[in-house]
Amino acid sequence: MTLPTVRTGVWCCDFELSGDGAFSSMVPARAETSMRVLVRLHGEPLGYLTLGRTGTDRDAAAIREAAWAEYADFLVEHLTAEGTAVPEVAERDGWHPPVQPASCPNRVEATDLVSVVVCTRNRSESLPDCLDRLAAVTYPNVEFIIVDNAPSDDSTELVVKRYAAEDERFRYVRESRPGLSRARNAGLAAATGRWLAYTDDDVAVDSGWIHGLVRGFQRRPDVACVTGLVCTAAISNGSEAYFDARLASWSTRCRPQFFDMSMRAKHGVLYPFSPGIFGTGASFAFDRERLVRLGGFDEALGAGTLTRGGEDLDIFVRVMLDHGAIAYEPSAVVWHHHRADEAALLRQMYGYGTGFTAYVTKLLLSPHTRGEVLRRVPAGLAKMVRIKRQTDQRLNDNPVPTPAGAMRREFTGYLTGPVLYVRARRAVRRELVSS
Repeated sequence: MTLPTVRTGVWCCDFELSGDGAFSSMVPARAETSMRVLVRLHGEPLGYLTLGRTGTDRDAAAIREAAWAEYADFLVEHLTAEGTAVPEVAERDGWHPPVQPASCPNRVEATDLVSVVVCTRNRSESLPDCLDRLAAVTYPNVEFIIVDNAPSDDSTELVVKRYAAEDERFRYVRESRPGLSRARNAGLAAATGRWLAYTDDDVAVDSGWIHGLVRGFQRRPDVACVTGLVCTAAISNGSEAYFDARLASWSTRCRPQFFDMSMRAKHGVLYPFSPGIFGTGASFAFDRERLVRLGGFDEALGAGTLTRGGEDLDIFVRVMLDHGAIAYEPSAVVWHHHRADEAALLRQMYGYGTGFTAYVTKLLLSPHTRGEVLRRVPAGLAKMVRIKRQTDQRLNDNPVPTPAGAMRREFTGYLTGPVLYVRARRAVRRELVSS
């Protein structure tokens, strides 16, 4: 009798090459026989390796060997820049890069206050995982503002105040009106830092996350927004595999990039109105004064509203049209826990669809952007077709079966997003009038 093949998923982790080397992961390894490894040197991501996994010391040796084979140029460039002598190829066996020296190019000036805002709603049981990771960040000058959005009880308040009693960097803010944009704007109003960073309550930040964001701001004086690398925390079932394949632009890019309005020719006809290339609201930061001047987030967009999303797409484009630059900084690493069951995945993909076309509808309703967007409609439709094809190609190599209908659900959202945005915008205007 032939037994069916057991599909165990992929263990997602990172590995620091310097010193004695160290694995880190959000989800402990179980029976996975393969691993996706984010290879890093002094915190800087070099790229991913997909290797077999034995669960023994041989795994670390295999990673080091593969890393030198794949990323030798980047390793040599980094180590040379900090003044570390690199042995010749024949002499590298057993040699490990030293721990991060003061001369490392990854180091940043950590003087400016950074305000970190986490918006949450009725997740008091899982919230401590997020807060523990925030408490472990190594940036010395930071405040954590936890915005409790339209809570049904006081459980989140009790959790945050317990942390605040032991760590004065934590503050609790309540926003009674539902909606992620409203919660983010409440965080903006409460923040005092020069830089304002946002992440989600289902995200685990790396200890060097804030250093990475600040590094992005320090690369160029015109940077108004910084986004970071959002790694997949686990691929253990079909829903996680699909989400990982569909949103690969979040997690695959390991080289810094800049975006500004002078780069239209470089990035194609959809630029800057195809903002998925800029990053995601799971990890982004702003010059706080610039964000205030822009009016914060559009409260007709985002989770918790009829539109379910689109607020991050909208703010990216508004920053660009305001002649601010966006820096994508992969050293600002976070880990995202994708939707772990099919029903949650389908709801999420529908929300991505509604949020995207709601954001496009806002652009079409504005006389300042309507013509620019209309000229790009054919190219936008062609890109949607490419997204489906690229997602299917990435799924071919996944070791777990994936759910059917996710892309169809997203396209259903595309069709309903325009109507939902018009209704949501009217509701916001009525609220402003009544207040």
